[in-house]
Amino acid sequence: MTVFTKKLTALLPAMLLCASLSGVTTMSYADTSNPNVPISLVKNWDKTFAESTKVDHRKVTFQNRYGITLVGDLYLPKDRGERKLAAIAISGPFGAVKEQSSGLFAQTLAEKGFVTLAFDPSYTGESGGYPRNVASPDINTEDFSAAIDFLGLQNEVDRDHIGLLGICGLGGMALNDAAMDTRVKAVATSVMYDMSRAMGHGVGDGKDRYTSADRRAVLQYLNAQRWKDAENGTFAPGSHDIDVDEKGKVSASERILPETLPANPNPVLKEFFDYYRMPRGFHARSVNSTGAWNATMPLSFMNMPLLSYANEITIPALVVTGEKAHSRYFAEDAFKAIGSNKKELVIIPGANHVDLYDNVAGKIPFAKFEQFFKSNLR
Repeated sequence: MTVFTKKLTALLPAMLLCASLSGVTTMSYADTSNPNVPISLVKNWDKTFAESTKVDHRKVTFQNRYGITLVGDLYLPKDRGERKLAAIAISGPFGAVKEQSSGLFAQTLAEKGFVTLAFDPSYTGESGGYPRNVASPDINTEDFSAAIDFLGLQNEVDRDHIGLLGICGLGGMALNDAAMDTRVKAVATSVMYDMSRAMGHGVGDGKDRYTSADRRAVLQYLNAQRWKDAENGTFAPGSHDIDVDEKGKVSASERILPETLPANPNPVLKEFFDYYRMPRGFHARSVNSTGAWNATMPLSFMNMPLLSYANEITIPALVVTGEKAHSRYFAEDAFKAIGSNKKELVIIPGANHVDLYDNVAGKIPFAKFEQFFKSNLR
C-alpha cells in the first residue's frame, strides 16, 4: 500500500461525513471488506416514518473500538438554543436498521428536548464491517459505547448527561453496556430480548425452549456448518431461530422471514412478518426485511451470556414490555437481575412485542420515556 493510499484510507470516514452533510444524495462503496468505510451514506429521507418539522436531522459516522465505522442519524430539537442538552443513544431491534423503530424513537425523543442518535450496529445497515449480517454480544455492546464517544464530542451535548435506549435484542446490549460503561447515567429498554438466552436456550412461551440435549444438538449443527463454510470459503445464510424436534433433529431456514406467510402462521411469526415484510416497516437494508444472518452467527451468543453483570447496573433503569409480548419473560427476568435501587418495570396493557416497535396509538409510552430521561439526565 502506498503512502498516498494509506492517507486516503485514513481520511475516508471524514471525507464521507463531510460529503453526506453537504448535499450528496447517495454514496455507495463496493469494498465491503474495509471496516473503515461505510456501506452507504444516504442523505435523502428513506425512513419508515414521517419526517418531523420540529427537529434537525443529519447523517453522521463514527468508529468503534474495533475500527468499524458506524453510521447513525443525529436528531436535534430545533428550539435548542445555545444550551447543552442531555443525549440518548438508541439502537434496535435486532436485525433492524435506524430507518425503522430506533429512528422513530430517536426523532420522537428529540421532539421532547433531547439530542438523540439512532445508529446501525456493526456489520448491518449502512455501518461498516465484513462479513455482512453478523451480530456479536461483545461488538454490539461496544457499539453503544462508541455512540457515547460520538455524542460526548458534540457541541450541543452535555457529556455528563447521556443515556441509552435499546429496543428488542439491542435492549440486552444496552443493559450490558450500562453494566460496563460508567459514563451512562440512565438506561431504558423496550420489549427487550436477551439474545444470548434466546439463541442459547431457545425462545419459548414464557420460558426457555431447549433442553441441555437440544442445546448440544444446536452447537453440533452450527459447528458442522462451520466446516461447510470453511470448505466453501463463504458464509452460508441462515435464521437465528433454530428448531429442535422431539427426536433431536435440528433445522433452520435460510432466511429470517419467509417471502409469504404460511397458512395458519404462528402468531409471533405473523407479528414480525406484518412489520418487516409489509410496507408498515419494510426497509431494504434491514436483515429482517430482506434476508438472513450468517448461519453460524449464534455461536458467540451461545457461549457469552450478555447479562452476567446486570447486578452491577446501579444507575436508573426503565424496562418496558408488552402485556402480550412473547418476550415479556426476558424483560421481567432482566428487571429482577438489575442491581439498581432505582428501577421500574412498565407493562403496557394489551401490547404485543411488535406493537412497541412503532404502534404509537397509545402503545409506545413516549411520555414515560420522556419523564424517565428528563428525571435522570438532569
